[in-house]
Amino acid sequence: MNDDLKPGAPKPEQIASVLEREIRSGKLGFGERLQSEAELVRRFSVSRNTLRKGLETLNNRGLITTRVGIGSFVTFNGKTIDDAVGWSRALANVGAETTMRVLRIEVLEDAALAELIDTDKGTFIAVDRLRCLAADARPISLERSRLPLLAELESVPLRGLKGGSLRQTLHEAGLHAASGEEWADIEMLGADDAALLQCPPATAFLRTRRLSRDIDGRAIEYVVSLLNPDYFALRLEF
Repeated sequence: MNDDLKPGAPKPEQIASVLEREIRSGKLGFGERLQSEAELVRRFSVSRNTLRKGLETLNNRGLITTRVGIGSFVTFNGKTIDDAVGWSRALANVGAETTMRVLRIEVLEDAALAELIDTDKGTFIAVDRLRCLAADARPISLERSRLPLLAELESVPLRGLKGGSLRQTLHEAGLHAASGEEWADIEMLGADDAALLQCPPATAFLRTRRLSRDIDGRAIEYVVSLLNPDYFALRLEF
């Protein structure tokens, strides 16, 4: 596809506007990667510098995040995955077939978490899920999501997740992650988590914590994932 830019208007702004329409319309799904710089340069018939100015505009609008020269990535069986799109899709993208068991969906109060993620919403929807390999039902991750109880999500505790997917539930509620933060460290499993993950207590698991915010800066999801180190690792680029 080749997009001819109109004469007169600044090209970086036109590029940003075209890509913004694709993001907001859903043509570019939540978490999907943009085309490479080389592909976008060819698509818009512009210089790399002009393209980067357009991408910077999108970044300033909170619609994309661009990392230049450095990044950290969770990997599954040595393959880089993009967990921003949700674990189900990220794992499917690298050929891992998994099943998901919802352990609970309920409303709870957590003032400490509200302070941590800087929200005035102290009431959360707790969604805990256990992910297993489809082939042998071996657990590979335990994911605990906390969703501020926004008006758009009030029916979730009663009707459950749309299609069994938290990502789809947020999407249909009109909640899209525009920015966020993620941390990774190690956690020694307690007895209860070890039982769920079918591991001895005190087994070391990779723990990631991800906070997603919408374009207005509202926190929409905080998720803590415990990842089996037999399958998952953290890779850094520099």
